[in-house]
Amino acid sequence: MDISATIAELKKDKDFAANVGMILIHNGTVRGWSRGDHASVQKMEVHSDQDKIEQIRRDVEAMEGIYKVVIEARSGIMSPGDDVLFLIVAGDIRENVKPALALLLDRIKAEAVTKKEYKG
Repeated sequence: MDISATIAELKKDKDFAANVGMILIHNGTVRGWSRGDHASVQKMEVHSDQDKIEQIRRDVEAMEGIYKVVIEARSGIMSPGDDVLFLIVAGDIRENVKPALALLLDRIKAEAVTKKEYKG
């Protein structure tokens, strides 16, 4: 995802300025070490359930103050440093947008993405 281009597209919407005072972005990448034991990770296999992700996106976009949610979740074999997950949440005020991004990220990681690390 080209984050700048995606935000520029969102801003073209005639209702953007009337509804958005904050945009938060998450760019998840493959770590070079395992969260559990800090062992070196050579690659990671990721599967993103796009149907589940779309349902979560709709749920979060329906939250109070949230105008748009954009998600790109990749699948496949990836190396440390590769981009895995892009999230953009645009909404009215930080009290609405910050918790929406946190919920979006937590739900996607818990409900829609599986991964297998290959340590070396």
